Amino acid sequence: MDLRQLRYFAAVARERNFTRAAESLHIAQPPLSRQIQLLEEELGVVLIIRKSRPIKLTDAGRLFYEQALQVLGRVDQMKDATRRVGMNRNRVLSIGFVASTLYGGLPSLVRKLRQSAPELDIQLLEMLSIQQIPALKEGRIDIGFGRLMHSDPNVVGTVLREERLVVALAQGTPLARDDAPLPLSAIAGQKLIVYPKEPRPSYADQVLGMLQDEEIRPSEVLEVREIQTALGLVAADSGICIIPSSARQMRSDVQYRAIDDLRAVSPVILSHRAGENSRYLDLVKTLIRDMYAENPAWLEANNLRPPPAEARKPDCA
Repeated sequence: MDLRQLRYFAAVARERNFTRAAESLHIAQPPLSRQIQLLEEELGVVLIIRKSRPIKLTDAGRLFYEQALQVLGRVDQMKDATRRVGMNRNRVLSIGFVASTLYGGLPSLVRKLRQSAPELDIQLLEMLSIQQIPALKEGRIDIGFGRLMHSDPNVVGTVLREERLVVALAQGTPLARDDAPLPLSAIAGQKLIVYPKEPRPSYADQVLGMLQDEEIRPSEVLEVREIQTALGLVAADSGICIIPSSARQMRSDVQYRAIDDLRAVSPVILSHRAGENSRYLDLVKTLIRDMYAENPAWLEANNLRPPPAEARKPDCA
């Protein structure tokens, strides 16, 4: 499999027609069809249903298309960033983040970072906490904001704050008739939606581990890939979901209740390579301290306790 095949497949999937895809790629149709066939043979699955008009993607094809777009997009970013650095235009700072941090302090931090270091080309890459560790070691990102403790000696993890957890509930359901803090025990017997489905370990394991420690058993556990999917299913009354408090902003058609338990928190962790002495890393840490010192409304609303004056390093990092 090579990038050319990914681009060929993405064009076919986008156009839903081999002829139009070939025209957009400025190649003849037979070699295009042959490359897609070779790709399917390598993967061992059918990606395209050719008999339909327009052509359709199989379930495997839709997944592969989504992943191919991410790979191709990352390659384009890599090319642009490399050219800019090579031409001494700007310094690139790549930041990995989990989706829920977009609803906390990350946007404000990035704005402050752009103002303080306008020469920086800031790349924001969404990736799960567990994906950030190899990305840091391989140099694909410079810092990461996640929620998962780790034990890799090559990566330093600093707990910035502990964010309270809330339960997302479908409107009109019995548990949604009150907005008072909800005892963790109320989750027993409920259908629970957790995310991400993979890779593991992940935030899903944090939630399930918390319930297991308290011997609280949901009636059923449904695993989904993303928080957006989980909240959409909650809105459709397909179950309940435990999310970080700041993510309440994602949907307004869902009822949220804080969990009445001091242990019901999820850490926000800043990770970077061990031994890293970049001035931009120091700048990021300084901006975070300054941001917390301002005590913004989102910080007070989403934390059971204020963050420490000096961020602390988890024992396992």
